[in-house]
Amino acid sequence: MNHEFTEGIPQPAALNGLGQRSGHAPIDVIKVSAQSRTSSVAGAVAGIVREHGRATVQAIGAGAVNQAVKAMAIARGYLLLDGINVVIIPSFSDVDIDGAERTAVRFAVEPR
Repeated sequence: MNHEFTEGIPQPAALNGLGQRSGHAPIDVIKVSAQSRTSSVAGAVAGIVREHGRATVQAIGAGAVNQAVKAMAIARGYLLLDGINVVIIPSFSDVDIDGAERTAVRFAVEPR
């Protein structure tokens, strides 16, 4: 399941292969926009890490990346209270949006 955060409300997005790994179950991809509420995104990240052991956060654009980084810092604090120490691993991903190729920043949130 993918999640898009628009104005702080998670909206399900259609699976488009971004959350697929060969030989594995789909990974939850949390899509963050510049208008996303950091506390909402942080709660989603923490919940997915608790449930699945890891989460993937995706952002396109400077404002979205800013909100994603702040949300992951908050989520890390939430998870530390539960004894889960996570690391954030950034990478780039090419995505197709309405026929245009864009570069997204993806963050893997995984236990240390």
